[in-house]
Amino acid sequence: MPDEFFKLLAESQRILDEGFAHLPPNPAPPLGEDAAVILRRVATRLQDNYPYAHPLYAGQMLKPPHPVARAAYALAMSVNPNNHALDGGRASSAMEIEAVAALAKMFHWPQHLGHLSSGGTFANLEALWVAGQYAPDKAIAASDQAHYTHSRISGVLGLPFISIPSDENGRMDLTVLDALLATGIIATVVVTLGTTAVGSVDPLDRIVALRKKYKFRIHVDAAYGGYFTLAANLSRETRAAFDAIPHADSIVIDPHKHGLQPYGCGCILFRDPAVGRLYKHDSPYTYFSSKDLHLGEISLECSRAGASAVALWATQQLLPYTAGGVFAQGLEAGHTAALKLHQLLAESPHFLTPASPPQLDIVFWAARAATPDASSALAQRIFDEAAKRDLHLALAKLPVRFFSKNSWKILPEIDPQTTVTCLRSVLLKPEHLLWLDHLGQRLDAAALAAAGSIPR
Repeated sequence: MPDEFFKLLAESQRILDEGFAHLPPNPAPPLGEDAAVILRRVATRLQDNYPYAHPLYAGQMLKPPHPVARAAYALAMSVNPNNHALDGGRASSAMEIEAVAALAKMFHWPQHLGHLSSGGTFANLEALWVAGQYAPDKAIAASDQAHYTHSRISGVLGLPFISIPSDENGRMDLTVLDALLATGIIATVVVTLGTTAVGSVDPLDRIVALRKKYKFRIHVDAAYGGYFTLAANLSRETRAAFDAIPHADSIVIDPHKHGLQPYGCGCILFRDPAVGRLYKHDSPYTYFSSKDLHLGEISLECSRAGASAVALWATQQLLPYTAGGVFAQGLEAGHTAALKLHQLLAESPHFLTPASPPQLDIVFWAARAATPDASSALAQRIFDEAAKRDLHLALAKLPVRFFSKNSWKILPEIDPQTTVTCLRSVLLKPEHLLWLDHLGQRLDAAALAAAGSIPR
């Protein structure tokens, strides 16, 4: 791949340079031996990373960008466009508008207002900022398994925040939500489709139904799970949640996760383009080169990398968002891998699994031990032993209620807020499905080694 990659990049760079060949020569600064020495040092320093691109890395939400995204980003960086205003990125702004439209079409929105962002955090900030403009004194509500940034963002915006308990499957408890909506204190409900810790999917379809009784906005945080709307192998319950997305008021999705993009590339979408009036502002030096829409006129962020839009657009051209297509098949492979890993873990004498199978491609499990504390300590040792065998997992502190009451030899009246440190795997690379045997063998070996190291 490296030879082909650099050959294609060099050819594309030549074509780009031809577009400016009529200008007087302006040679770039030379890269001499000093630069070569520095780059060799950079390459050596970068070896101090986990092997994120390899299937044996099954820890956090990290995967390499697609080669076409990497090449398109590098190509755009020779121009270094800024998509805040058309002056700074005419071509890349047009490509951003097209790329964002492809995302909106994937969610079955015939009209929309949206743009790319530096990531899901800022995209969620914009969604909640808009929500606050419509209801400045009312609360934002989200599940206790929602990303912590919703609480933080609400604080930054000066909006009240309410945490809704989750059920034993990590999904928003709708009985509690219904009761709180009845009080009239909640103006916006954040519905998470793919929680960061366990990949749970809040029942969006049932939350949409609650709007027949109460008036509130629905913001869908699909930063992690949004692309799974294309997957054909979801459970009926999960499918129903994704099918309800068109009824949301706003959506966030992160192309730098399943969308095969470099960091940072998030996206915020609003169903009603009229929210654009809330962004209205004056800039005496920015928006005069064209009467067309400048993306900075519908964004809280100012400077934004046009290269992100170019990379996303190029990837969408190669791998369009079509059901049954190559891109969708990759998502389906990750979900299948998660289901199979969950089954392997359920059959293992070393581990405890939650009753419900994974809704997306995140799997979590506990080490089998007498108490949650002992299980937590053993999980840490398994994590360390797995790393020695080049299997890289993640750890997550989760409520014990996610597991059966018979999982540990503990008192029945244990506090439901008690947590246990679990092992966790994010199987977002399609190759993980082919590597499950390798993962299972190394995980079993790590569990045996960790059990042997228990202090006596």
